[in-house]
Amino acid sequence: MPNRVYIGFLRLPLLVRILMMALLVFLTFGITIHFLEPDTFPTIFDGIWWAIITASTVGYGDYVPHSFFGRVTALLLILFGVAFVSSYFGTLAAAAVTKQDALSEGKIPFKGAGHIIIIGWNERSKELIHKLTRTNDQQMVVLIDETLEANPVKSRFVHFIQGKGHMDDTIMKSDIEKAEKVLITADRGNDELQADMNSILTLLTIKGLCPQVKCIIEILTAEQVINARRAGADEVIQSNKLTSVFMINSLHSNGDGLLLNVINQLQESRLFTNSVKRADIGRSFREIGFELMKDGCLLIGLKRGDETILNPPNSFEIEENDKLLTFK
Repeated sequence: MPNRVYIGFLRLPLLVRILMMALLVFLTFGITIHFLEPDTFPTIFDGIWWAIITASTVGYGDYVPHSFFGRVTALLLILFGVAFVSSYFGTLAAAAVTKQDALSEGKIPFKGAGHIIIIGWNERSKELIHKLTRTNDQQMVVLIDETLEANPVKSRFVHFIQGKGHMDDTIMKSDIEKAEKVLITADRGNDELQADMNSILTLLTIKGLCPQVKCIIEILTAEQVINARRAGADEVIQSNKLTSVFMINSLHSNGDGLLLNVINQLQESRLFTNSVKRADIGRSFREIGFELMKDGCLLIGLKRGDETILNPPNSFEIEENDKLLTFK
């Protein structure tokens, strides 16, 4: 039985063990001084009070032992008590520093809800995190990357997890079941096909652990788009295709950078998808567009089934299941 208690004691955290030993020292010396000098220390509580104050500070002087054995007890208390108190606060400080380092190095799991998980650190995710954390709502972001050694973003709204995105343990550390969305960025350091395969593998891992979470994936090759959808992607971003569109517009422009200027102005705006109100069914695109402009919204098109229609004719009639595409 004593051996079992001792083993249980050794299994306790170091901070708890030191605290328990310090409390035992205070109790022992407090009870001892009470019995050695009952006139000076009328109650056991007075003795314990004196022991704690003497060990943690230089003492208040309200209780002072007068006998020889009482002073010897005080000397022993100073030797043992101060050692335990110093060890306790030293261990406490070391534990705080260790936890802070572990948090910065991405070893601490995230606990929360409604966060956005971004997998992969690159210029695209860097810019995205900057925009998400500087808005008024200050979205909580969990960044997962295996190449980083520490959190690259000095913000309390960004939690870093170091590890591979296709590993179950890494994904579970991000509290995936409570996440709002997941964005998987492509690793352009690899071959494009290999980068897409890694992204799809990460997508399969996430959907296997949490099928209901919305996943957005960046795909570099057109051939892998269908595989990304088969793996359960809710939205696929073909970044190379988008880049080629910008390039072709630049080639056909007069070199005035018009497209880039338009994009820069739209950075502060958001694209929204709104359901059609019952009262707007059967109305023209032009009528609804004018009405939305009063609220500061720009109607650019609509989504009908799987088809997206941009800038339809003014007389285009809105149907019940249409989704309005607006900038605000």
